[in-house]
Amino acid sequence: MILSCSGGSNVGQLSNQAAVELTREGVGKMFCLAGIGGQLSGFVQSARDVPEMVTIDGCSVGCAKAILEKARVPLKSYLVLTDLGIEKNKNFELSSHDIRRVKEAVKALLFEK
Repeated sequence: MILSCSGGSNVGQLSNQAAVELTREGVGKMFCLAGIGGQLSGFVQSARDVPEMVTIDGCSVGCAKAILEKARVPLKSYLVLTDLGIEKNKNFELSSHDIRRVKEAVKALLFEK
């Protein structure tokens, strides 16, 4: 399961785009963070039950992490894109280089256990 913050900045959108591409590539399956945030029981239970999960936050504000904490969903693997050295801004022209970096970081979390 891949959860991304999808927030209103470049790093939020990088989170989302990487999750979409990783899903297309069969690396994981993107899941609805908004459903968990909305406390929809099926979404929350699915997140609690999944054996592998990577949560991607764009920045240190940690909205995705906060959503999981509020829903009492255990945080498993966690990535913050600004910790990769990607600067947060409002430029929505996402670079393929940054998307690749995020995808590689997610794969490292999933496969280096």
